[in-house]
Amino acid sequence: MAKQIWDEAAMGRALTRITYEIIERNKGTEDLVLVGIKTRGVYLAQRIHDRIQKLEGVDVPLGELDITLYRDDRHDASLKQDPVVNSEKISVDINDKHVVLVDDVIYTGRTIRAAMDALMDQGRPSSIAVAVLVDRGHRELPIRADFVGKNIPTSMDEQVAVEVKEVDDKDVVELKSLSK
Repeated sequence: MAKQIWDEAAMGRALTRITYEIIERNKGTEDLVLVGIKTRGVYLAQRIHDRIQKLEGVDVPLGELDITLYRDDRHDASLKQDPVVNSEKISVDINDKHVVLVDDVIYTGRTIRAAMDALMDQGRPSSIAVAVLVDRGHRELPIRADFVGKNIPTSMDEQVAVEVKEVDDKDVVELKSLSK
């Protein structure tokens, strides 16, 4: 059973608010780089990028990050290869830049930790901030999001599902029960 938390309009408003907060905290767009964590974080980062471009008239660098090989919960020997970071899509040196990692949901903090490890392999940003559409709690690591669309307290037998048009053909946030 799923309960809709947000529809398309509410998601859009949250992303607009997050965009304003990023610009405000960064005091503009200078040295700003957006990096979306695959998969849905990439599309949310693109939407924030587009809003910044519309508001500020600036095309901030935008990158994609695949953190699969940095995850600490993947112990498959077949994954032991060079980590993949699509740095050519970041299109800028991240050294001394203000990087904003964008993801759909923050839960235990392990995805963000893996993303920070992947970024640090590419350079040394002056700062790393985290923007998420939903913070559902239950952190296992001392990591927090700097920009949050909505805090949704959940139980361990619930899941927050973010669907985006680019992947799922609709924009919606739902709370799903995992128990029967």
